[in-house]
Amino acid sequence: MKRIAAVLILLIVTVGTLFFAYESESEEQRDGFTAYRLIAHAMGSIRDQPYTNAYEAMIANYEKGTRVFEIDFMLTSDRKAVARHEWTANMSKMLGQDEELSEDKQAGALTHDEFMDTPILGMYQPMDADGIIDVLAEYPDMYIVTDTKEQKDEDIQQVLRSLVDAAKEHDPSVLDRVVVQIYNEPMLETVKEVYAFPSIIYTLYATQDTEDQVVHFVQKNDIDAVTMPEYKVNQNFVAKLNSAGSVTYVHTINDTEQVANYEKWGVYGVYSDVLTEQELDEMNTHFAWKP
Repeated sequence: MKRIAAVLILLIVTVGTLFFAYESESEEQRDGFTAYRLIAHAMGSIRDQPYTNAYEAMIANYEKGTRVFEIDFMLTSDRKAVARHEWTANMSKMLGQDEELSEDKQAGALTHDEFMDTPILGMYQPMDADGIIDVLAEYPDMYIVTDTKEQKDEDIQQVLRSLVDAAKEHDPSVLDRVVVQIYNEPMLETVKEVYAFPSIIYTLYATQDTEDQVVHFVQKNDIDAVTMPEYKVNQNFVAKLNSAGSVTYVHTINDTEQVANYEKWGVYGVYSDVLTEQELDEMNTHFAWKP
């Protein structure tokens, strides 16, 4: 009986040590945008409406504790960078702009003035590069993640150049909090031709590269983070990316139970329409039991 008791005590101590070690590793102090596990998708929802990319959505979710905001970027017809997911009639309808825009304007790129003068859902303020940089300057603990929806290299560079130019006019230091999302390996060089942004996220939904190719690229180029859709997530891949020095995010997740399940696989964080950084902190899913 004493032998059994001793074995049980040893087992409890061993398991407790492993839990403590893993928790310590999971709670490793990080800086920059990777200090946060939640990235608000399209600035996060406001009143249950996603994809607004609106000023009010950004501020409302900031006030709930979120600090990292993914923003969709498109070019207007006069080549100004604005926060917009796509130039389609469906998007105009989703954003409540179909009644404010003439039919010929609903499915195509607006001019910068037209975009800025057309409220979202009749009440929310559209954002351009200047406005976004102003917000970053006002909130020194806020980060943005660029989701450049343009496809051509010159258009991608125009979007990024708009942010750089706006920052140089207002506060160049905010560029340290602009995280550029790339979609393939060559895009990294396209980005570097514009500016040496200090933080990069590699998103995998568009790439056909193998897992090993992604891991090699991440390690070689010191990529801060990798984000992927749910169908690309597996525990072995996540472990390899973590070993290569990159944290992993999954998109787009709107349920805390899913967050907890992915966390068990070693996933660090998520993009979400509705969750907030505070909610993820309150989950306390990092091995709540302690010896």
